[in-house]
Amino acid sequence: RGRPRGAGGGAAGSRLRAPSAAAPEVPASAAARFLSLAHLIRSINDPEHPLTLEELNVVELPCPQVNDAESTVSVAFTPTIPHCSMATLIGLSIKVKLIRSLPERFKVDVHITPGTHASEHAVNKQLADKERVAAALENSHLLEVVNQCLSARS
Repeated sequence: RGRPRGAGGGAAGSRLRAPSAAAPEVPASAAARFLSLAHLIRSINDPEHPLTLEELNVVELPCPQVNDAESTVSVAFTPTIPHCSMATLIGLSIKVKLIRSLPERFKVDVHITPGTHASEHAVNKQLADKERVAAALENSHLLEVVNQCLSARS
């Protein structure tokens, strides 16, 4: 599978911040926020397997790193294999989940654990680029896949 690329600009903020019935409000204290975010991230579904990111060891504690004073959250994730074709989609799902769950003042950084993916630099660059993330989420198919990764399993 190739990575879908969004074309054109536009504001996808509404797609990023769309309310999610499954997304609980995140507690205000840094310690409580950390535990809540760790729970949110680990329950994200893998796009290819019927398992969560935690079950596949894609995300592990200590994760995420919260700096309340600087309003930043940083999450490293480890793809299951060095050539994982879903790394960008997994990172995008983590980023969207956090953006939807955190107060707007937080800057969310999602990146691959150093040395764990063949295209680490390229994937990290895509995930750090606000315009690329917004463009990707304007792609209705890609947004649907991200939302499936974020939905609760029955």
